[in-house]
Amino acid sequence: MQLKLEPRGFQSKFWSYASPVLAILLTIVTMAIIFLVLGKDPGISLYTFLIEPIVAENGAMELLVKAAPLILMGVGISLAYRANVWDIGAEGEFTIGALFGGGVGLAFPDLPFDLLFPAMLISGVIGGMLWALIVALLRTRFNANEILTSLMLTYIAQLILIYMVTGPWRDPQGFGFPQTAMFSANATNPTIIEGTRLHLGIFFALAAAAAGWLLLTRSLLGFQLRVQGFAPRAARFAGFRETRLVWTALALTGGLAGLAGTLEVSGPIGQLTPQISPGYGYTAIIVAFLGRLHPLGVVFAALLLGLSYLGGEAAQIELALPSAVTGIFQGVLLFYLLGCDTLILYRLRIRSSRPAAARA
Repeated sequence: MQLKLEPRGFQSKFWSYASPVLAILLTIVTMAIIFLVLGKDPGISLYTFLIEPIVAENGAMELLVKAAPLILMGVGISLAYRANVWDIGAEGEFTIGALFGGGVGLAFPDLPFDLLFPAMLISGVIGGMLWALIVALLRTRFNANEILTSLMLTYIAQLILIYMVTGPWRDPQGFGFPQTAMFSANATNPTIIEGTRLHLGIFFALAAAAAGWLLLTRSLLGFQLRVQGFAPRAARFAGFRETRLVWTALALTGGLAGLAGTLEVSGPIGQLTPQISPGYGYTAIIVAFLGRLHPLGVVFAALLLGLSYLGGEAAQIELALPSAVTGIFQGVLLFYLLGCDTLILYRLRIRSSRPAAARA
């Protein structure tokens, strides 16, 4: 007996949008089983992981703080994937953007806020774009696979960050810890609501989602990106320049990731350390797929994945579970999401493995 995937020949529009909901439900059921195996009450554990972080004091504000970088990077990744450009190096672009933006904040701490903070944001965008354009150069000039190059550049970016915070930029009054000095008040991302950590990043994230939607649906560039992804031969026949579209897609992805990095280190963190990201760049890939590669869908997906970070912290404190519970949730969700998407395009067939003569 053999299991074989056969193309369906059509794609259900209903299941294209319903499959993320099904994947989420299956993930919740699977997490309940995992909690039970770990000796925890499934109901209490799911409440602690999914509900308690929201109903807690300032929980909704913390959720927006976690979601902001995921929205920014998820929108960029969605635009690139629409153009069939598979950049998985948003984590590295996030890191380089944080270095560029944070470096400006450390170099000119006494500049007025109206000059310094915009300069930090612009520097972060430029840093992320430059890092992503290395991938574009390698693909268009040497035909290098962007999946591999963007992933390898992520590790290089992390090593550069470690070098800077343990060497040239290390705080001389930091008791030897690998970190920079705290950013000055003029280099700090201001909070929106007093008594919370909610900062301007959420406005940038929502603006990026709206701009991404307009780009895809109301602009010639968005049309070219979509055609390049769905039908590359048709795009070439229409005269669309693939090289330009690859550079554009990666520049958008890198710029948004770099902006997210600068907003994060100038806001909740307030300095550069080796651990400026809990893996936002990799989680943003799940956000993009869960949001169906649509900028507005990314917003809702980012809220769910942001909740997984808060839920993991709550599970550590109240259930004495390891921090890996967040990664388990995200991994299971991605598994079910990809599985559901596969079954939209293919059906499972059971075939006998015996030769035809033997069956006769």
